[in-house]
Amino acid sequence: MKSKYILTLLFLSSAGFAAAQNAEDALRTAWFTQNGTARVMAIGGAMGSLGGDITANHVNPAGLGLFKTKEIVLTPGFTLNNNQFNYRGTDTSGNRNVFQYGTIGLISGNSKGGYSRYTSSAFAISVNQLANYQNRESFRGTNNMSSFSEQYLEELVRDRADTFAALSNYIFGSSLAFRTFLIDTTSGPGNVVTGYQSLVPISSGTNQFYDAITRGGLHEIALGTAGNVQDKLYVGFSVNLPIVFYSRELTYRETDRTNNPNNYFSFFEYKENFSSSGFGIGAKLGLIYKPVEMWRIGFAFHTPQLIGFKDQIRSSLIANTEAYAGTRSETSDNLNSGKAGTREYNITTPWRVIASISHVFREISDTRQQRAFLTADLEYVNYRSARFSGTNNSSDQLNAYYGLVNETIKELYKGNINARVGGELKFNTVMFRLGGAYYGSPYNDENLQASRVVASGGIGYRNKGVFIDLTYAHTFNHDVRFPYLLADKPNTFAEQKGSIGRVVVSIGFKF
Repeated sequence: MKSKYILTLLFLSSAGFAAAQNAEDALRTAWFTQNGTARVMAIGGAMGSLGGDITANHVNPAGLGLFKTKEIVLTPGFTLNNNQFNYRGTDTSGNRNVFQYGTIGLISGNSKGGYSRYTSSAFAISVNQLANYQNRESFRGTNNMSSFSEQYLEELVRDRADTFAALSNYIFGSSLAFRTFLIDTTSGPGNVVTGYQSLVPISSGTNQFYDAITRGGLHEIALGTAGNVQDKLYVGFSVNLPIVFYSRELTYRETDRTNNPNNYFSFFEYKENFSSSGFGIGAKLGLIYKPVEMWRIGFAFHTPQLIGFKDQIRSSLIANTEAYAGTRSETSDNLNSGKAGTREYNITTPWRVIASISHVFREISDTRQQRAFLTADLEYVNYRSARFSGTNNSSDQLNAYYGLVNETIKELYKGNINARVGGELKFNTVMFRLGGAYYGSPYNDENLQASRVVASGGIGYRNKGVFIDLTYAHTFNHDVRFPYLLADKPNTFAEQKGSIGRVVVSIGFKF
């Protein structure tokens, strides 16, 4: 009962709230696969104990301690999204190909002389795209169980809204539906208003269509430093500055399945333009230890990141209720003096722990003589620890709402383990690499099946201070998408089974 109560409060935004946040927004900054240089991508993203790559600044900064020279790295890439959805028995598919980048930055390593305890130290500044939001998710199907319009009906009934409130207080949703007669009043004796109704003929069913184009990404600037103690213990620390850009152009439409011209419903279409930008701070610290030659053990801890967000939303709705009221349209701009709705708030992301082990064949100081390595990571992410909070200007009502969202996050999500493995075989100046990774579901409900499986491989060339790496990584994506959420009915969702292909190139120079 507790879970149902919390979900009910979460999925219904309070009156006057523009684009109320929900648990899915927190997951966007937490559930993603490892990104980095082409070398790291080729070995499945297993970077926790290996070191010697600039991506360590974003995974385990202790790995910077293996550098004793200076290095600059560039990593452009290309992503191919292949989305496949099944919504209520109907299959749809679509593609969207976009540019993506991996780790870019500069490392400065310095050897220590004399009687210094530290053999060497290093400093790095880098940027990495942790998540790419550029995609298009589109699905359709028939539904005689529920309608998108019912979320507006539930909101007005729950708030016991009078007709004045219905016209003016929900300018990004329910008021649009009420003004276009998609939602209208019900009357009792004496023509007294007794409640609200949706004009969508749910029992005979509608054809539903969902189409969302998303853009942006989660980027991270890292400033890291590490020390090397006698080529046996490496200790590192980095300060991380997450930068988030996200936008969504949503079109949702329902049409009458029966084509009956006398049932007061032909179609409605809701459109929404939503954008979100954020900036924050966090930290990562770790160590790598060599108990014996050829073996490396790594440990890293990622603190929660505090990210401040500012969101904007504009929405519109057009509905054709045939002889009832004809075709009517309304926009939030008309109800909000031409302005977008805005919201400022904070998200605290989940913390992470990474344990790793590597075996290096011919582990000697001259890396040119090393012949191969095998490496593996286990990463624990506590997704249920994500939290929303208001700003100093947030009202008590809004802070209370965030409290309910946080309780729901704890109900919906769980902690889970991600596993990454990879290896490299080296022939003088040429390297061949393979890797794989598994990212478990963040959802607590076993009915919401989700996972990400990565298979990758690549080649590399290193000679005279120049290196070039080429990688292809293929991600098998299994997830769910809810077109809308209701409190008093089972929520329907689309099952996503698509894939993401990534071509990544890294070019670097040692000096």
